[in-house]
Amino acid sequence: MNSVIKKIEDRGLRNDLPEFRVGDTVRLQVKVREGEKERIQSFEGVVIRINRGGNRATFTVRKVSYGVGVERIFPLHSQRIEKIQVLNHSRVRRARLYYLRNLQGKAARLDTTA
Repeated sequence: MNSVIKKIEDRGLRNDLPEFRVGDTVRLQVKVREGEKERIQSFEGVVIRINRGGNRATFTVRKVSYGVGVERIFPLHSQRIEKIQVLNHSRVRRARLYYLRNLQGKAARLDTTA
């Protein structure tokens, strides 16, 4: 019975996404629906959390927009995500970067690696 559920869930998995980890800066191209029209909107920020779990996997991206911290949770295998670009990798020693919520300015930067 479990293998049947796994086969059904595997149909919804995407394999065109790049590898990224917590601490990476990513730029997402997200489809946004406004009324009858659909457009592509960019969202760029730091991945502060990845929640694994097959086709239910999610990740949280945080950015600061006009001095206000904005976090969005995206389903990893969603059809709404057009493209994910990894801009740079950062060296972090945590799986959840919630401490970035309390930091401002230069203190909120992460050590980047090439």
